[in-house]
Amino acid sequence: MKNKHMKSGRGKTESEVLIYGKHPAEAAIANPGRNIKNIAVTAENAAEIKALLKQYGRGNIPVTVVERREIDRMLSGDAVHQGIVLTAEMLPPVPLEEICDEARKNGSSRVLILDQVTDPQNVGAIIRSCAAFGASALVMQDKNSPAESGAMIKASAGTIELLPVCRVTNLSRAIDLLKQADFWVAGMDGYAEVTLDKLNKKGNIALVMGSEGKGMRRLVEENCDQTVKLPIDPRVESLNVSTAAAIALYELSRK
Repeated sequence: MKNKHMKSGRGKTESEVLIYGKHPAEAAIANPGRNIKNIAVTAENAAEIKALLKQYGRGNIPVTVVERREIDRMLSGDAVHQGIVLTAEMLPPVPLEEICDEARKNGSSRVLILDQVTDPQNVGAIIRSCAAFGASALVMQDKNSPAESGAMIKASAGTIELLPVCRVTNLSRAIDLLKQADFWVAGMDGYAEVTLDKLNKKGNIALVMGSEGKGMRRLVEENCDQTVKLPIDPRVESLNVSTAAAIALYELSRK
C-alpha cells in the first residue's frame, strides 16, 4: 500500500520509507535498529538534527539543507513535516516466536492482534497506544494490513521505533502459537456477554480486534478462548478502532 503522503517513484525504493516530523525523526535517529540513508532538513532545523546525530553516535548519516518547498515536493501538501524528512529502510518485522519466548519468561505479556485493520492512520494511533500502555507486541496479518509508511509513523508519533511489530501469514495459526506460549486469547466483540473489565488479567493475554463494521473474521473469532466487549452506552454502536484499542489496552494495563 502506498503512503498517501508520498508521490510514487520520488527518491525511495520499495523497502524504504520517508519519515517526517520532529518526533518521528528523533525517535528514528535514537533507534539503532533503524537504517537511515539520508536526511533533508530546512536551515532552521539543521543544527538540532546534527546535534541529535552526534548524541546517538550516528554522525555518518548525510544531512542536506534544503528549502521547504523541496521537502514539499517529496511529500504531499497535507504532510506536516516541520522541515524534516528522513529516507530510511523499513523496520524488519519481529518473529512471533521471539514474543512467545519472552512471554514464557515473564508470564505477564500483553499482545494486541489486528484482524484486517487497513487504515495506516488507525494502525499508527494503535501503535502509540500499545507503547503507552506497555504492550509487548502488535501482531498483524501481512496480506490484509498496511505496509509501514510515513503516515503510519507520523500517527504513531515515532513510537513505532519502540514496539515490536509482528507480521504473520495466518492469524489463526499465530493465535495457536500464542496459546502454546500460555496466552489467553480474547476477541473484542460488541455482542459478547462479558465486558473487558471482568477479564482475568493474570498471565499472558492476547487481545484480538477486528476492523470497524465487519469485526473479526469468523475463523479468527472461533479460535479465541473467549469474547469480550467494552462497557459502552448501548445507544452507541461502536467506537473507532484506535479509540477502542486505547481503552482496551489501558484496561489490560491495570493491575
